[in-house]
Formats: sequence, structure tokens, C-alpha cells
Amino acid sequence: MHLPMDLRRRISAPKLFLFSSTVKRPRSCVTSTTASKQLVQPKQNQPQALDQSFVNLVSSVLSNRSLDSSKCQEILSHLTPHQFDRILAEIGLSVNPKTALNFFYFGANSCRYSFSVRSYCFLIRLLLVSNLVAPARLLLIRVIDRKLPVLLEDDWGSAHIEIANTMVDLNVGFEKEIGVRMFDMLVHVYSTQFKTVDYGLALDVFGLLATRGMFPSFVTCTFLLKSLVNAGAVDKCCQAFELMCRGVVPDIYLLTIAINAYCKSGRVKDATGLFFKMEKLGIIPNVVTYNTIIDGLCKNGDLDEAFLFKDRMVKNGIRLIQKTYGILINGLIKSDRFDEANCILEEMFQKGIAPNEVVYNTFIDGYCRKGKVRDALKIKDDMLLKGVVPNSITFNSLIHGFCKNNMAEEAKLLLEEMLSRGLPVKASAFSLAIHSLCMSSRLNSALHLLGEMLARNIRPHDSSLTIIIDSLCDEGRHSLAVQLWFRLLGEGFTPNTLTSNALLHGLCKAGDIQGAAELLKEMVHRGLKLDRVTYNILILGCNKEGKVEEAFRLKEEMVSHGIAPDIITYNYLIDGMCNLGKMDEALKLWEECKTNGLLSNVYSYGIMINGYCKANKINEAVNLFNEMVINKLELNPIIYNLLIGAYCRNKNVTEALKLRDEMRIRGIPPSIATYSSIIHGLCTVGSVEDARSILAEMRNQGLKPDVVCYTALIGGYSKLGQMDEVDSVLLEMSRYGIHPNKITYTIMIDGYSKLGDMEKARKLLNEMVEKGIVPDSITYNALINGFCKEGKINEAFKVTDSIPMEGLSLDEVAYTTLVHGMQQPLTVSQE
Repeated sequence: MHLPMDLRRRISAPKLFLFSSTVKRPRSCVTSTTASKQLVQPKQNQPQALDQSFVNLVSSVLSNRSLDSSKCQEILSHLTPHQFDRILAEIGLSVNPKTALNFFYFGANSCRYSFSVRSYCFLIRLLLVSNLVAPARLLLIRVIDRKLPVLLEDDWGSAHIEIANTMVDLNVGFEKEIGVRMFDMLVHVYSTQFKTVDYGLALDVFGLLATRGMFPSFVTCTFLLKSLVNAGAVDKCCQAFELMCRGVVPDIYLLTIAINAYCKSGRVKDATGLFFKMEKLGIIPNVVTYNTIIDGLCKNGDLDEAFLFKDRMVKNGIRLIQKTYGILINGLIKSDRFDEANCILEEMFQKGIAPNEVVYNTFIDGYCRKGKVRDALKIKDDMLLKGVVPNSITFNSLIHGFCKNNMAEEAKLLLEEMLSRGLPVKASAFSLAIHSLCMSSRLNSALHLLGEMLARNIRPHDSSLTIIIDSLCDEGRHSLAVQLWFRLLGEGFTPNTLTSNALLHGLCKAGDIQGAAELLKEMVHRGLKLDRVTYNILILGCNKEGKVEEAFRLKEEMVSHGIAPDIITYNYLIDGMCNLGKMDEALKLWEECKTNGLLSNVYSYGIMINGYCKANKINEAVNLFNEMVINKLELNPIIYNLLIGAYCRNKNVTEALKLRDEMRIRGIPPSIATYSSIIHGLCTVGSVEDARSILAEMRNQGLKPDVVCYTALIGGYSKLGQMDEVDSVLLEMSRYGIHPNKITYTIMIDGYSKLGDMEKARKLLNEMVEKGIVPDSITYNALINGFCKEGKINEAFKVTDSIPMEGLSLDEVAYTTLVHGMQQPLTVSQE
């Protein structure tokens, strides 16, 4: 149907439309009136006249009801494709379409004769005139997909344009009905059989037809717009609609599709403008049109205007349906306007419109997103009361809400309810619940859900597997983690490199290098690609076991596989050297790291500073610290604590206190470790009262002194022989709920032993044993030394007799102490 000129001007868009900027048009393409006149002008070089006897031969063959194939070869061998074109055009009215079709297939398949595009299009037109639609469509498809040899004027890249142009040329001056049928077929074939991602070919064809004033039927136009919207090509849909308005009368359905496209492409103003044009033209919008425009406005955040359209519906006597209310509720909830959404829900009930599961799910999802899980559960209960059965979407939303609000157990129970009801559960819901359970230290529950997934042949997300493997290793359940890894292989769900690296890390961290090696071998066998993280984990594991040479071999191996070591690799290797006290080798690695263009980070400096501090090379450590300051690296408490600890061990408490003050100036709060080092240093130099004042300072800073701090203080008083003060410190510890540990008891036993108060020392030993604190050889040596100094050698030997019962053996210190003790004079009681 074609538009009157005035109506066409009122609804069409003024913009020129081009679907492809690279379309090549053959010479037969006409885009203007002048060009049309030029097309029909006689050419200067007219082709030679055809042999009439040959024309008659072709006519006789193609007009018969059956094909005489013996004459086909003779005809085609004497004609060029263009000569055949002219003959076909001359005898067209007398041709039998079925015979002609067989002639074309015989020539193409048996003789490999390349008919021109014009000849094929002419035959397609003949077939359509005879209502042979299926053969015509099949022929067009075979021409397009090159199953038949075709002579083109241009390359295959613009074959669709040449075919469309030819069809337009063949229909100039003929009745439009057949032409429309041809255009319908052409557009439909390119929209279905040769559909591209963005419908590019179909749109190129449609655009060419429109520019030449030719349009397919209303049905095909509607089909094309729907296809574009469904494919998400909404911008192209809008452009196609604007072209259609030049020659097709749009009805309510076509206009509704266009409004939908405008809304989805974000052109909501154009959508509302088209809506109002509809009304001016006397086209009455229906409920679908209203729902479409309201939905577009809601998704664009124009809720107030959406409600104006709702009022317009009511005013025009169009009844709001369940979907209308659902769209409005969804828009309100997405904008966090829950109170208004509840008012709309109440209006639904008043109008006698029952909400469906979509409406309820919208509320549930909205409440869960806002963390209002209790409100979401109330909606679920209301669903059940109203006879609406929750579906998988309901449960998935609730599971998301539970997990987001750290309600892991509730999420698990909901998942189990879904499984018991036979509802489909997405892998993402399982993953959320598993992650939440692992984060809540409910690993067994997470493993149960993983088992449910595997039993249903649902592949777990890699992130779920990684967090479970990580959690198992953190809990020391490495054998179960390994079993799970191999079970996944058996189920056909090969863990990826990330998950496998997590297990490797767990095994190396636990010192199970043999298990890590076996896992690595299996990873390689399964074709898993080892990455930089894999090698770094293995290097860390080797360092942990003191196998530094193996760590360097792994570094060379990763380089040979094209994996460049990163700063983490070098940090691990440098740490290995530092732990062995090989600071010269560590420094060489440090320089190599710089040579390779890797920037040392805070962790790198921390490793080197720690190594120098352990090697008692404080000046070198300070130099690195100053280098960090110059390079403006972010200093942290750990770096300061390393230097403070080193200064305190070297009895240079003054420098340690300066660093503490510097920390405060830089806005770095001293930690408990900072203060415990300073307390120990002060006690070492005998400034125990100053050390005790540090405890008060800690509490003023909001820090709670721990057993290490108090033990250092007790050690200071013990060295001074001030055991009364030790008792005072113990009382303070008890008041703050801090219990002495093995080191605390050992220091006190040594203190009383040095004062000769062996009764008190023995009492402390019994006390620590009663509290479940196992003495070690140092504890026993302090007691033995005390008895020997007091000349109570028999008592000392009694202590040695109890040592094997604790699973310990006498060390060199104990033997030496006993030998010296035996050389001392016995006490009167022993005599």
C-alpha cells in the first residue's frame, strides 16, 4: 500500500538513509529522474541483430511443456550470456516457466554455463507470475549462495546490490503486484537464509529498493522491523522505519514496532513524538503501544512522564492490563520508589487484576538488591497466600539477597528447597551460595552444594572451585583438596590453571613439595598451561624447604618457556638468599632485577632490609630505608618495625625511639609489634620502668599490650632480680585477661632460679604443666641450672629424669650444667 503525498510528508523523517557506506552500484543503478531518462535513451553502439532462426529455436525449446535436453548444449554453445538475455527478453511471453527452469538447471549443472543475473531474475519473475513461489525462492537462494554459476557485472561483494537493481529494472513499466512479490522474496531471503549479525545485506537491499521508489509489502516491512528489534539492531530498525515511511502506509503494528525500536535505542523523545503523530493521523494507539512507550520511559528514568501516559490510557478508555502495572512497578522499584510501587500493587488488587509471578519477582529482586531480605520474604509469603507459585527466578533473587547480606545458611536452605522442588538452578546461584558459605567458614556445607552440582552434571564456576580449594588448604585439609581436584577430572570438569595454582600454593605452603610435584606433573599431562603464578608458587615452596638451588632451576625453566620472571619471582628468590644469610647473592639478584627493568616494591625493600637486619648489617638496612624515602615509596609499620627491632637487639634504643617518633610524624601509627620491640630493648638496657611506661602509652593509643609485651617486661624485672615487680606484672596481666605462655614461665623460672628461690621456680614449673603448657629444654635447663648453683645436684638429676617423659632429651647445655654442678660442694642435706 502506498501513501498519499501529503500523508507521506507528515510522517516520514527528512534524513537520507544509507545502510552501507561501501556499497558499489553497477551502471544500471538509477537514483534520480535524470538518470531514469538516460537509461531509456538509445545507445550509440547498438548490438548486432540476432539470428531469427536461432531465436525461434530457443523459443521452441523453452515453450514446450517438457525439456528437450539434447538441444540445450547446441543452444548454449552458440550464445553468450548477454545474447541469451536478449533472446529471453524477446520470447518471454511464450516461455513455459517450468521448462525454462529445467533448461537453466541443465545449463548450469551439466554445461557449467554462467547465466547472467538478469536472466536469473527474469526467470524468477516468470515463476512468480505463474505462482511457482517455492521454485522461484529456491532458485534465488542457489544464485545467492553461488551453488549455480552466475555472470556478475561486479564482484561478489556487491552481488546483492546487483540482484536488487536488476529486479527493479525488470519491473519498470510492469504491474506492481509481481514486483512487490519479487521484493518480498528478495528481502525475506536476505533476512533469513543469508542473515548477518546486523542484517547488513537485507538492509542494503531494502535501502536500494527504497531509494529507487520500490517497496516490499507491508507484511515484509513488518517482518524486517521485528527481526531487527529481536536481533538488537534497534538503530538500524529506526533507520529502516524512516525509509519505509516514504512509500508504505504504517499501521498500528508497524508504528508500535518503530516506537519500541526508538525506546530501545534511547531515542525516547522520538518515540513519544511518533506516538503523538499517530494520534494526529487518526491511528488510535492500543494497549500494546501504550505499554511499549511506558516501558521505554520507565527504563529511561522518565517515570513521571510514564504515569502521564498511564493517565492518558485511562482517559482514552484503554484498560490497563497486568503487563502495564508490571512495567510501572518495575520502573518504580528500579528507582528505589518502593512505597509508590506498593501503591500500584494495591491499585491492581482494587481493579481486580491479580499480580503474576513476574510482578512479585520484581518486588523480591528489588528488596534483595537493597538488602531488605525480610521484606522480600514477606512478598514471597504473600505470593503463596495468593496462590502464586514461586519459580526459579524467585528463589535465585532470594539467594542473591541472602548471600549479599551474609546469610549463607539461609541461601543454602533455599537452594536445597529448589532442588527438592525440581526447579532449575543456575550455576551462578550455586556459585554465590558456595562463595558465601566459604566466607562464613561453612566449608562442609559448600562441599555439599558442590556435590549436588556434580551429581546434576552442572559445571561449577572456576571461581567456586578456586575458593573451595583455597578454603580446604587454609583448614589444612590438603588431601581432600587433592581428591576433589582429581574428582573434577573424572567428572570431565578439568580445573583451570587458576584453581590448580590455588592447590599448588596450598601444598607448597604446607611443605608437601612431593604432592605439589605430582600435581604439577598431572597438570602438564592434562595440557594445562603453566603460567607465571604457577612458577612463583613452586619457587616459594622450594624456598620454604630451603631448596634454593631448585628454586633457581625453576626460574631458568620459566624463562626457557617464554615466561619472564616478575618482581614477585625475584622477591621470592631474594628472600631465599636472605634466609640463608647470603646477602651478597641477594644483592646480585637485587641488581639483576633493576637491570631487567623491574621496579622494586615495598615488599622487595622489606625483604632486603630484613635480611640485612638479621645479618646485623644495620647500616646497609638504613641505606635501603633512605632509598625508599627518596623514591617516595609508601612506608608502612612493617618496614619501621624491622629497623626498630634491629636497633633494640643491638641495644640502640635511642635510634629505635627516634624511628617511632618519625612514624607518628609521617602519620603511620606504631603497632603492637613496634612497642613490643621497644619494651624488649628498654628492658635489655635495664630501663625497665621506662619500658613499663610504654605499656601505658600503648593503652592511650588504643592498643592492647599482648603477652609478648608483658613477657618482655617480666624478663626485664627478672634480670634485675625484682621478682616482686614480676608478681605485680602478672596481676596486671590477669586483670586484662592475658595468660602467660611458655616463654613467660621460662623467664620467671630462670629469674627465681638465679635468686636461689628454687621452691618458687619448681612451683611455677608445676603450674605451667597443670595449665597444659609443655615445658621445653630451655625451661628445664633454667631449673637444672638453679639447682646446680644451689648445690642441690640430686634435685637437678630428678629434673633430668622427668625430661624423657616429656619426649625431650638432654642437650649440651644441660650436660655442661650438671658437670659443673657435680664439681660444687654438696649442701648439708645432701651430705
